[in-house]
Amino acid sequence: MTVVDDLSTGFEANLEQARHIGGTRLRFVKCTVSEAEQRTDMEAFDRVYHLAAAVGVRRVMQRPMDSLEVNVLETSAAIRMAQRTSARTVIASSSEVYGKSTRLPFRESDDVVYGPTSVTRWSYGCSKALDEFMALAAHRGSGLPVVVVRLFNTVGPRQVGRWGMVLPRFVEAARANRPLEVHGDGMQSRCFADVRDVVRGIERLLETDAALGGVFNIGSDRPIGIRALAEVVVRRAGSRSAIVSQTYEAAFGPGFEDLRAREPDLTRIRGLIGFDATIPLEQTIDDVITWLDAASRKEHAA
Repeated sequence: MTVVDDLSTGFEANLEQARHIGGTRLRFVKCTVSEAEQRTDMEAFDRVYHLAAAVGVRRVMQRPMDSLEVNVLETSAAIRMAQRTSARTVIASSSEVYGKSTRLPFRESDDVVYGPTSVTRWSYGCSKALDEFMALAAHRGSGLPVVVVRLFNTVGPRQVGRWGMVLPRFVEAARANRPLEVHGDGMQSRCFADVRDVVRGIERLLETDAALGGVFNIGSDRPIGIRALAEVVVRRAGSRSAIVSQTYEAAFGPGFEDLRAREPDLTRIRGLIGFDATIPLEQTIDDVITWLDAASRKEHAA
């Protein structure tokens, strides 16, 4: 197994557990996907999981050109590498593809609706839509056995809040008894799925012939308001943190637009592989707290 990552938002230490799985020979290559494409020492692959992308709304807002180039150019390189051996391939897309659509729940066959190009917020969704177009073009043009998955708010241990991911950001604040900052009025809702459920679903999709050439929502379809999420985190962490409101302009700059609700229709993936998100959100929050506690102890002991 080979992992390619430039570590722009990740950490090599996250691979330690994978290195000790029985019978696994893990090779780590620190570079971008496009750099890996040019290397002469890359082996032939029979499975490709393309998860490399610009992540986090804060990064997108702060570094929009970099985010666009990473999402589009690195995906193009990943597809070309997969085509060399016609490897079964997963392209990780995003619920952001739906843009500012108000039709709920979001279905894979829905039209997508974006705001004006002058609003940076919508550039991420457009770039992920281009990824999907490229993947499906490769499937139709060269027969690449590819599956596109639209991830909805995937969370779990080892995710960090640096780039704006809401759950680890809340947990980090709660552990330190700092205020939890909720953007807007906090009534906007999201559906959070544990990464362990999502990974199992992705693996099953890739091995299902009927999924090839398809686009699938994956995640949880149980919504929770962001302020309500903050309240659960404070309670699970046994924290004394207050919950405070912050305007979108203060958090991300002028002109930022957000969705009031984001909820997937999971009919397609349930019908094909019987997928469901089974890990309760409370357990995921507890596991994130436990992981951050352990990471903090390890850091202090170093």
